[in-house]
Amino acid sequence: MNKIVALSVAASLALMACTDVNETSSNTLNQSQLDQLSNSLNVEYQLITNVADENCDPNRHDGACFQLQLNLTSPENVNSSDWEIYFSQINPVQSVDSNLFTIEHVNGDLHKIVPTDNFTGFEAGQTYALNYRVDFWSLSETDALPNYILSADSLEPRVIKSTQTTIDAETGLEIYPFVKSYMSVEKHFKRTPTDQTQWATADVLFERNAQMQVANNELQSSLIPSPTKMDVTDNGQFVDLSNGLNLTLNGVEKANFTAALKRLAFLGVQESKQGVAVNLTLDESLKGDTGSYQLTVNEQGINIQANDNSGLFYGLQSIAALVSLDKLTVPHLTIEDEPHYQFRSMMVDVARNFHSKQFIFDLLDQMAAYKLNKFHLHLGDDEAWRLEINDLPELTDISSKRCLDLTEQRCLLPQLGAGVDPTSSVNGYYSKQDYKDILQYASERFIQVIPSLDMPGHSRSSIVAMKARYKKLMAQGDEQGAKQFLLHDENDTTVYSSVQYYNDNTINACMESSYDFVAKVMDEVKAMHSDAGHPLTRYHIGADETAGAWVESPICKEFIANNDLGITKAEELGAYFVERVAKILSERNIETAGWNDGMMHTNVNNMPDVVQANAWGIIYWQGHQAAHQLANQNWELVVSTPDVTYFDFPYEPDPKEHGYYWASRHSNTEKLFQFMPDNLPAHAEFWLDREDKPYSTDDTVILDEQGNTTSGPLKSGRTFAGIQGQLWSENTRNDDLAEYKIFPRLFALAERAWHKPEWVVPYSYSGKVYSQETNNFTDKMRKNRDQQWANFANIIANKELAKLDKAEVFYRIPTVGAKIVDAKLMVNIAYPGLTIEYKLTDNQWQTWTKPVSISGDVEVRARSNDSKRAGRSLFLSQ
Repeated sequence: MNKIVALSVAASLALMACTDVNETSSNTLNQSQLDQLSNSLNVEYQLITNVADENCDPNRHDGACFQLQLNLTSPENVNSSDWEIYFSQINPVQSVDSNLFTIEHVNGDLHKIVPTDNFTGFEAGQTYALNYRVDFWSLSETDALPNYILSADSLEPRVIKSTQTTIDAETGLEIYPFVKSYMSVEKHFKRTPTDQTQWATADVLFERNAQMQVANNELQSSLIPSPTKMDVTDNGQFVDLSNGLNLTLNGVEKANFTAALKRLAFLGVQESKQGVAVNLTLDESLKGDTGSYQLTVNEQGINIQANDNSGLFYGLQSIAALVSLDKLTVPHLTIEDEPHYQFRSMMVDVARNFHSKQFIFDLLDQMAAYKLNKFHLHLGDDEAWRLEINDLPELTDISSKRCLDLTEQRCLLPQLGAGVDPTSSVNGYYSKQDYKDILQYASERFIQVIPSLDMPGHSRSSIVAMKARYKKLMAQGDEQGAKQFLLHDENDTTVYSSVQYYNDNTINACMESSYDFVAKVMDEVKAMHSDAGHPLTRYHIGADETAGAWVESPICKEFIANNDLGITKAEELGAYFVERVAKILSERNIETAGWNDGMMHTNVNNMPDVVQANAWGIIYWQGHQAAHQLANQNWELVVSTPDVTYFDFPYEPDPKEHGYYWASRHSNTEKLFQFMPDNLPAHAEFWLDREDKPYSTDDTVILDEQGNTTSGPLKSGRTFAGIQGQLWSENTRNDDLAEYKIFPRLFALAERAWHKPEWVVPYSYSGKVYSQETNNFTDKMRKNRDQQWANFANIIANKELAKLDKAEVFYRIPTVGAKIVDAKLMVNIAYPGLTIEYKLTDNQWQTWTKPVSISGDVEVRARSNDSKRAGRSLFLSQ
């Protein structure tokens, strides 16, 4: 068994006496030896504790820090210290407890381990423990980003094999073999000693699932999203669609409905002359917002009426939603339906980790099936740029990929555990043709694509690319061309750190070349949209900025000293940048969108008439206040609340669940179903904060010391424009994992975007304070909501998951609740109807159908609807 040696000078000096036939002949590695060491070095990532001790810096984050230990073991003697290990650590390292190694911050999350003079090499079989402290907490095993890189001067770097991820054969999930399991509630699971969050163990899930109501809906007359009004007529009468549909178009263009007809055909309902008669009628006199429709099914056939083509499209999608794969019938019924929100959106970040064009196509198919109509495509951020732009090849030649090139002339730094291979799946970009294909695919499904290339902060990928362009053209003697689109002031000595710990990721707001770059990109993106027949009418600029940027930029100092706009300090430059970019967009007939924090600092008089703001304030931190402020200035407010609409967060509180958790430890589908987007503060009556503690929200008028209103309720009659789900991709490293995080949550997103249920708390325009002690959300509302959730879960489990299986969508299979009662195994699940399995120690998996007598420990899991894939298993000990 390996022993952990004390990291002391005496121990390291003792290594000098060790010899081995395989040890290096000098203190310098050659390529073969580096390759061998990268293949054989074992790295183990071990969380010691989240409990802060006296060595945590009290001046950083209220003293919150956690302790990690990296265990390094080589099976052979390696008499060399001429190497470095680059690795990604989400949060900054505070301190290192080692005489043999130091850890240096490179940029962003990238750090490197460097041997000290006291380290002379590895002794075979000896384990070297590198202990260090890091800001905040580590609550998920996926915090340990993979692909540690072994590097030495003049040699090709290699990923250390033991730090690579693998795919679990049973679940298909990416797993991290080098991470030691988080096991302790007090040391590993809790954020703070007072954290009230419950680990989602099998017995905890059992108790939760046991509270679930019994579904009472008929699946054949149930669909997602729920219609505004539906009446089932001629009870027990059905129309059989197994012979297909015979369309009568009544003058409408069939091309508008190709995607909906493909969806029906995919489910087994083809077009056929022998099929059920389907009449599509466009009647512009019909009342209702865009997307409204009327659907009638009776013995004569199916009639769909709408006042626009999207309504007819959604009527066909409702037919697809009513059928099951095993029962191609729909009951006699009438539906009168219209969307609650006109803005029903899903955002996907492809910048942090790339996602394929096929993934986008598959997602657009599902979005259309459930009547979502906006696709926010996040194409550029610090970690990559993903869209080909004419005349600026560096954006994709360099900034679409990450590898270990510290000069960043070939690729960006290997942030987020990217490794060294620039051709890996986390790298890539959409060619102009790829992007136009995406636009056309979206158009066919009545989905508007809203592209985003974040700026002025979160812009490192474009800044690095334009630096490389500058260097290349300067070498060619073209100084004017080199400076044309430059985004940084090379004489700027400002020291700052972004929220992701970059010190060079903010476009200079004082340089005209920055705005020339924006205009160039916008012209190229607009041209691609035009070519695809999908006009660019709205663009999301991000509007993120970095606090502290530009302060020591000579160009900005001169601008501040000489401008006639009233700008007197660097802190005002962020708003100026957003206003300038909004003007550039307006000149091109493009509407402006951005995140609320960056948009709030602008002067509304300097902004266009139509502005979209995504509100991402956390509800339990009074996030409703910013949302109300922006809606009250007549901007289109899109609810993007992290508490529940950030799909990169874990479904359940468990260290093995993928995802970040800075706002929520558990954002499952039921929680999103519970969401009341029209009344953000009211959630304080039944939700908890990120440590599962009660909180209160204040939606009354709040004044500052000078008597000025700082926040207050929505103005009478003011509403939000819509809702958006967000998939950020920092640790979403492949397409399957992206689908796992989106589905089945997308069902609840679609439900809340389209349908306003009767159980919601009406918004009080006079303002209220909400908490667990108030009772605006009544017991009757709660009972109604919970019954509706049981019915919704029934549709998911017994109707929609089969459709996802057929489409090969990699959705999350829920973890199973289990409990031992009188020596018998009892199980339950959030989606009743899925197959549940159990396994005793060293036995085979068996299907659970009823309480079964067991002895010893047991493992439980569920299977996908088609039984081809298993969900993550949980252990239950007696």
